[in-house]
Amino acid sequence: MRSFHILAMALAIGAIGMSALPEAAAQSERTIRAQAEASMVLSGTVDVGPEGQVEGFALDQRDSVPVPIAGFVDQVVNAWRFAPGTEDGRPVRMRTPVTLRVGGKSQPDGATLLTLLAANFDHYDPAATDTVTALTMRPPSYPDSVASIGGRGDVLLLLKIGRDGHVLDVATEQVNMKVVARGAEMQRMRDVLARASMAAARSWRFRAPTTGMDKDANDWTVRVPVSFAFHGEDVRYGAWDVYVPGPRQQAPWRADRALADDAGGLLPAGGVYMADATPTGPQLLTPPGT
Repeated sequence: MRSFHILAMALAIGAIGMSALPEAAAQSERTIRAQAEASMVLSGTVDVGPEGQVEGFALDQRDSVPVPIAGFVDQVVNAWRFAPGTEDGRPVRMRTPVTLRVGGKSQPDGATLLTLLAANFDHYDPAATDTVTALTMRPPSYPDSVASIGGRGDVLLLLKIGRDGHVLDVATEQVNMKVVARGAEMQRMRDVLARASMAAARSWRFRAPTTGMDKDANDWTVRVPVSFAFHGEDVRYGAWDVYVPGPRQQAPWRADRALADDAGGLLPAGGVYMADATPTGPQLLTPPGT
């Protein structure tokens, strides 16, 4: 991990304080900064050599990414090692897309500590036949009790999907809020957004996989992110997404499983992501942030 002085980060976190709810007025800027986290989702392409070494990395839209962050990502990705790819038993070069989540945390000295939180080599393809895909997913209505006070947040759902494509069960894994309030008010907003998301999800319909290694399962668990934001508030590529993370919890039907690392940080809203699918992408041998 390395630390950088990044003005954009300070401005982004400061914006949370400016948009805080009235109940947060007594909280100091220091307290709000301590609660907030920030991440930036980036993408690119990695060229992997026959021995699993990184031979090249191209960051998408590099001109839109602050120079210190682009340099940090270059340094981390170029140190990765992969399991060698093979074709007919012989090592081959590979090229793979990658989505990255960079975390930023303000330090007491004013610097920003950057970490690479997660890397993902998959993407959601609505036409795929080897994963669960969406048929109908009407988004939830924005609850008036939250929207009226400027409440914004992201809900990460876990859904258990049956072979007929119906939702057998639904749970909320995490709710991250993009406003700051006192603890009880924050929990109330999280609960309201979670309930609205789960109520909508129970009517969703999906297409079960018909090919691939997971097609014969009795059911499948998928993650679906849901975003509650006002028009025009989409996060620009290369900009910080600042939030107050909520507690994470496991779905009842997965009580025997540990929580996945950084489950939802790379999942764009509107997609459907298999939680327990057999990995098909390149195998990264080093921890993403190493």
